[in-house]
Amino acid sequence: MNYSLINVGKVLDLFISKKDEAKRSKQMEITVDKDGVIKDKFYAKDSQRSILITTVESYELANKSNIFLEKGELGENILIDYNPYHLSIGSKIILGKVILEITQNCTLCKSLTKVDKQLPKLLKDDRGIFAKVIKSGIIKIDDTIYV
Repeated sequence: MNYSLINVGKVLDLFISKKDEAKRSKQMEITVDKDGVIKDKFYAKDSQRSILITTVESYELANKSNIFLEKGELGENILIDYNPYHLSIGSKIILGKVILEITQNCTLCKSLTKVDKQLPKLLKDDRGIFAKVIKSGIIKIDDTIYV
């Protein structure tokens, strides 16, 4: 098979969730393998939902409705400047040297109502996508994204 890669953007921010901390911890890089994001409290919980990717456009959509969020508040591990929501299940995304496969759109999360009651409905189809790891490695801020 011959694939042509398209440069679509870059990684803006990276986050992990730590046990007993409500706020996600910003990272300069994250290490991922088939079980998800190493050192994240959700590591090895569900390989189909091991990584959450969100676009900056989700934050802009909230801002337009006067809901102002800090990066990471949507629960993402990876914040990118490319909107992946139109990609189909099974599509591959390359971040640096890591290969991820989209497994599903992000489901609505009741915890978003703690930020604003309108947020789950507003971001119903625009909160993020879940992906699983196809090729392990390190993802860094400013890594190029290819589809």
